[in-house]
Amino acid sequence: MLTIHAADEVRHDWDGAALEDGAVVVEGGRIAAVGTLADLRDRFPTARVRNWPGVLGPARVHDGPLPAAPSPRERVHEVLKLGATAVLERYADSPDLRTAAERNDVAVLRGTAGTPVLVAAGRADLAVFDETGACIATVCAGRLVHRRR
Repeated sequence: MLTIHAADEVRHDWDGAALEDGAVVVEGGRIAAVGTLADLRDRFPTARVRNWPGVLGPARVHDGPLPAAPSPRERVHEVLKLGATAVLERYADSPDLRTAAERNDVAVLRGTAGTPVLVAAGRADLAVFDETGACIATVCAGRLVHRRR
């Protein structure tokens, strides 16, 4: 199933220029294309379209201890609610946390965090942030795993 995630602005990375009226096509767990919504609707006419208010870009890497919560699964979900789909291995410091991350397709990265980017054929890890910087949606490996509204 194809899904087009569209927003007022799309950023390939959080440091680069924004693509206005941009969108990202997700097929399975991968990014099929990035471009303007009009172009992607023409190229993928049968895709479902999700319109998000705010700025869409690559999901973040959570670089710190996972938030406190009653269970490892809930700790991982708290990270997803922040717009992150990856954590650093040194903070996923128990077998239960690593298992919870794996079950939710959250990547556990060794070493330091790289710079996440949106690229065709890359893993479909997206996040949408509103004007206050709050995460309103997180897509992890192609699945919508958090939606605030």
